[in-house]
Amino acid sequence: MMGLHFPPRMGEARMSYTLQYLREAAQILQRLDTSAIDRMISLLVNLREQGGRLFLLGVGGSAANAAHAVNDFRKIARIEAYSPSDNVAELTARINDDGWEHAYADWLHTSRLSERDMIFVLSVGGGDRSRNISTNIVRALEYARDVDATICGIVGRDGGYTARVADAFVLVPTVNTESITPHAESFQTVIWHLIVSHPALRAGALKWESTQQRTAA
Repeated sequence: MMGLHFPPRMGEARMSYTLQYLREAAQILQRLDTSAIDRMISLLVNLREQGGRLFLLGVGGSAANAAHAVNDFRKIARIEAYSPSDNVAELTARINDDGWEHAYADWLHTSRLSERDMIFVLSVGGGDRSRNISTNIVRALEYARDVDATICGIVGRDGGYTARVADAFVLVPTVNTESITPHAESFQTVIWHLIVSHPALRAGALKWESTQQRTAA
């Protein structure tokens, strides 16, 4: 039996990756820029006070995150919020007729985006025209700048175009180049939940928290 080598059992391999992923998540938490998060909260408080609207933009998994975030900003923070990817019929019609690159910008134009409103990008790369990545987000941000709307974002990697033009953005640090996407999309969720539950924005008690308080009383 000397010299024979056996691969690790499936459970052992999975445990190794699980521990690595969670340790990387802990590293990201420690490296997040809390001042950038606070800056975004301040801009959102101002947005609500001025009666502005919040438009959340994402692609792929980030589009699903945008839909979830729309719910939270509307229900928990009582900010009027929308996402172009929520209306599949309109989105696919715009892509079919006018192309993917223009779909979000044209939707924002129809929504009469103005200087009172905010664009909030959820994206792994933040958009990059030179690499032809998320060019619909780039176009939307260019339009937002034209009308002087506020721009915020939660992005991964180097933040791309979003990081270059945003009034405030949070960068999810890269701690493993093989896990940029899952980490970025996971921490989008962590950060926006922090934001909507922040005392400065939370408009009332959350359902389960209020239930626990009544039980304790």
